[in-house]
Amino acid sequence: MQFDVLGFISLDCGAEAGVNYTEPSLGITYVSDANFINTGVSGKIASNATSTYIERPLLRLRSFPEGKRNCYKIKVTGGNKYLIRTVFLYGNYDGLNISPQFDLLLGPNHLDTVIIDNASSNKIKEIIHIPSLDFVQICLVNTGHGTPFITTIEFRTLKNDTYVTTSGSLETYLRCDLGSDIMYRYPVDAYDRYWFTCMGENWKQLNASIPDDSFNKSDLYQPGSIIMSTAVASGDDSTPLLISWYSEHETDQFYVYMHFTEIQVLPTNQTRQFNITRNGELRVPNFSPRYLAVDTLYTSSAISGKQIKYSLERTENSTLPPIVSAIELYRVIDLQKPQTFQGDVEAIASIKSVYGVKRDWEGDPCAPVDYLWDGLICTYDNDFPRITALNLSSSGLSGKIHPSISNLTMLEKLDLSNNCLNGEVPDFLSQLQHLKILNLEKNNLSSSIPSALLQKSREGSLSLSVGQNPYPCESGQFNEKKKKNTLIPIVASTSGALIILIAVGILWILKRKKSKVEKFTDAVAVNHQSENSQQSTEMDGLFLQRKSQMYSYYDVLQITNNFNRIIGKGGFGTVYLGFIDDTPVAVKMLSPSAVLGYQQFQTEVKLLIRVHHKNLTSLIGYCNEGTNKGLIYEYMAKGNLREHLSGKHNESPLLRWKDRLRVAVDAALGLEYLQNGCKPPIIHRDVKSTNILLDEHFQAKLSDFGLSKVVPDDGRSHVSTVIAGTLGYLDPHYHSSNRLTQKSDVYSFGVVLLEIITNQAVMAGNEETGHISERVNSMISRGDIRAIVDPSLEGNFDINSAWKAVEIAMACVSPNPNERPTMSVVVIELQEALATELGRTNHDSGADSMYSVASLSVEVDTEFMPLAR
Repeated sequence: MQFDVLGFISLDCGAEAGVNYTEPSLGITYVSDANFINTGVSGKIASNATSTYIERPLLRLRSFPEGKRNCYKIKVTGGNKYLIRTVFLYGNYDGLNISPQFDLLLGPNHLDTVIIDNASSNKIKEIIHIPSLDFVQICLVNTGHGTPFITTIEFRTLKNDTYVTTSGSLETYLRCDLGSDIMYRYPVDAYDRYWFTCMGENWKQLNASIPDDSFNKSDLYQPGSIIMSTAVASGDDSTPLLISWYSEHETDQFYVYMHFTEIQVLPTNQTRQFNITRNGELRVPNFSPRYLAVDTLYTSSAISGKQIKYSLERTENSTLPPIVSAIELYRVIDLQKPQTFQGDVEAIASIKSVYGVKRDWEGDPCAPVDYLWDGLICTYDNDFPRITALNLSSSGLSGKIHPSISNLTMLEKLDLSNNCLNGEVPDFLSQLQHLKILNLEKNNLSSSIPSALLQKSREGSLSLSVGQNPYPCESGQFNEKKKKNTLIPIVASTSGALIILIAVGILWILKRKKSKVEKFTDAVAVNHQSENSQQSTEMDGLFLQRKSQMYSYYDVLQITNNFNRIIGKGGFGTVYLGFIDDTPVAVKMLSPSAVLGYQQFQTEVKLLIRVHHKNLTSLIGYCNEGTNKGLIYEYMAKGNLREHLSGKHNESPLLRWKDRLRVAVDAALGLEYLQNGCKPPIIHRDVKSTNILLDEHFQAKLSDFGLSKVVPDDGRSHVSTVIAGTLGYLDPHYHSSNRLTQKSDVYSFGVVLLEIITNQAVMAGNEETGHISERVNSMISRGDIRAIVDPSLEGNFDINSAWKAVEIAMACVSPNPNERPTMSVVVIELQEALATELGRTNHDSGADSMYSVASLSVEVDTEFMPLAR
């Protein structure tokens, strides 16, 4: 799908194929949905459900009376942020006057249960989401409560630095143009957000005339001059302006965005200043909106509670009441269920196309589990669901056995019986290493059976059925009339054949014993070359969905200019500077002498395919060519945290206290994502200052995931594993018990935080001074924070902020894991410490003494953060 000139995708569902028009009231081009779906029936809403002013895209719809799940497949740019909107207007199109109810899916994720409660009103579902692949599937599921239908599908491109979450996607909960009596969308709003009218109890409306060009169009949220030209204030100038809502579930998480501008020219003797509290707790003090400039205040992390109440309260110095022009509320939703491995998806889609399979095969083949494709069995033990069984018996297949089947590399069972397949039994079936059952009975297959398949059948590793085919036997010796439904292996009756069979059996037993010995050895030693080859194949499979990430060794030589510049070394190998299309990258090549190096290489690739977060280093690609194995990452221009603390990074100045706290918050957010944003959670196992990298803007990102472990989804809270990590950062409880938990990473982070605070070595050169936590603990009793904090800062820090950081760090390194805080708590506490320090350094910014403020030309983005104690 090509986006239009606005960067929009707009589908008129049910419109005739080839339809393309611009809706006059919007200036948005809509196209027919016919090219995006192969099923469904066009319909038109009843005449009594229309009005003079109804927009053309709402007049028609597509319904799905057949099939359980019907899906649209829409091409997008993976990694970009979109506002995705689906609209449903029933309008009694079917004359039944019975409002249906059905499920709406986004790929493998349940998005909503669509309940139509008014035939003449449109139902809107809107989310903000970053697709991981280059397409999105929107599916409608018949749940037995009426025929599913859809009216429009709309994609609107957003800037990736807007509506940022620590985890999850967002669904629109409420979006209000306050003080207005008219609902607006594009072209009033550049992103085509729907702005609804909202009016609270004891509010009064304000408005002013604001020219269209008053605000900078390049700014992030762009509410627009018409939206910002109205506002609300409390009916009584002396009472607070209240904005509150109840959540359906107390655990629901929300992000809040409030847009302010001063719409009146204030005389010199008048001021408008107010405090913002949430549930009685001060969040923003002494706030004054700027005249004809947008101030967007938003929560930097999700908030929750049964009732959430914001109060805008006039300060003693203010002569005017509080005002607010617009508000957006979003609820966090989890859309992180993995889609079926793309190599399997492409293979099964090809099989469906080649044979014209007439089954209800729509959407993701393996997910959700409730809507598994008929004839498939999948396994969910890997990072992505994999197809392990394919049953196409009695499906009317004709032609040859297609090579696409060979791409289902995890296939254990294949049943193609009772069809009209012809030609040879292909040799590629013997390359399916996991295949245990192969049923080719009752086809028109000819020629001999590949010897490799016969060998597997003789060994007992494959059950092979080829009965009732004209010429399925080896060397033409099979007699169909004498024996039907023959199951190979065919055992010869002669004693010589029996001796051969016994010999084969002995060799097979010895091979299995050898295999077990090799597997045991592999668990305690470096992987053998043969196993590396098998794992290499697995790595290649993992990257089938991201072919652009595969690089040959020749490519790596070109990227690094023949490994011209070394920028780092570690236990894994050497890191080189490279360039891809003038973009700098870091290329880490595996050293042949690296202990368990390939295992770490494999672990890191698997993990970085799964997880994506602004505070985790991004994997751009990899090389897996023979003994040449390497990983290609985004380049982190400012090196690692340890270099900056030690002064070895001469190109950058000393990290100030607020810079250090920002680094700590960034690293904590990365860890918090691994623990709470990933399902199942991930334990990094090697958190240390050299594994925290800084980009050119000094944003910190966690790196080096080669030792990471996934917490098993079996109810346990720990992983029993051999000790791994770095001396000094290693959790002593993990070291003594071999029980790795999420609190082990909390301990390691606490050590890093102590480094940030003190700039001391983790392990001292002699036993008397010991570990950094012991040294800090001995100084805490003296009550002199300046003796603890890095003396090179020369006391340039907020004392309360520093004490809070020390308290957090010491809690993290508690010997008892149960006394350590969660990373979510650590993030909140560090944000408070940062906010306190920012309040000291940004005291005259006019915004908030506890909030980081991004000053733009006409818009200030001020983050809501917890109040520092």
